[in-house]
Amino acid sequence: MSRRCFPTLTSMQCFEASARHLSFTRAADELNLTQSAVSKQVAQLESILEQPLFRRVRKRLHITPEGSLYLTEVRKTLSQVEMSTRYMQSYGGQSEVLNVTTTMTFGARWLVPRLNGFRFRHPNVYLNITNRTESFDFEADNVDVAFFYGRGAWPKSECIKLLDEEMVPVCSPAIIPPAGINAPLDLIPLVLLQNSTRPEAWHDWFKEQECYTSHSYHGPRFDTFYMALQAARAGCGVTLVPRFLAEEELNAGQLVIPWSYSLLSDNAYYLAYPDHKAEVAKVKNFVAWILEKRDTVTDAITPSASCVVNDI
Repeated sequence: MSRRCFPTLTSMQCFEASARHLSFTRAADELNLTQSAVSKQVAQLESILEQPLFRRVRKRLHITPEGSLYLTEVRKTLSQVEMSTRYMQSYGGQSEVLNVTTTMTFGARWLVPRLNGFRFRHPNVYLNITNRTESFDFEADNVDVAFFYGRGAWPKSECIKLLDEEMVPVCSPAIIPPAGINAPLDLIPLVLLQNSTRPEAWHDWFKEQECYTSHSYHGPRFDTFYMALQAARAGCGVTLVPRFLAEEELNAGQLVIPWSYSLLSDNAYYLAYPDHKAEVAKVKNFVAWILEKRDTVTDAITPSASCVVNDI
């Protein structure tokens, strides 16, 4: 399809408003256009698509199945355009956006508490934080800083180690049997909650203690540590997670460590940024802030502590 045959935003706005009101007249009032202009825009859209979007029955509009299908896509497009426009309108000429990516649970539990106050020190830098689990390219995906778990190597980038990973089993105190946990294998009847990002974790945890079981891979599987922690809190079983991610629940007594053996990982958590952005002020200042807060902000966030980040 030639670019000149693509529908305009105006035609999509007219179609969306007409579909919402099922009236060209009401759509025209909303968009400050004439009724004939709205009708013409929708007609042009139907011509481009070669599909009927409305049926006109006794002077009333009825959206067609094709129209309903296209409406879903049009709303996605209009929402994206609106979001992108407001995103740019929210910044002044002296402002800069810093694109940061992180994994979900690490971002919520470790990163967010360390962002409080950054905006006051650097008022012209606006953080745009996203969650990513798949691989990405710094340049292609326009990422300035990334937090990741791994070996500490990223192509054409500087990697700074933040903390090691110490995996511990945690569960709700309500599911601990009266006799207690007297050996690692006593955890198996409690149900072993699995995490997709650490599929070998339970196997390695048992192996390090010279315990062998065919159940180390059995149990409900979750995509994130956050969901695994929520399942453990609900009493669904025992999960193996990095200790620092569970500190809030451990301090509150919502979770306990039923058997105190820690599995130390060969990998760690890192901060990374592209080599060529090392001297970019917004990147340099953010990295300095994180390293400053790495050791000064406690990992233990108790229920009485404020978890609200009000100045990102």
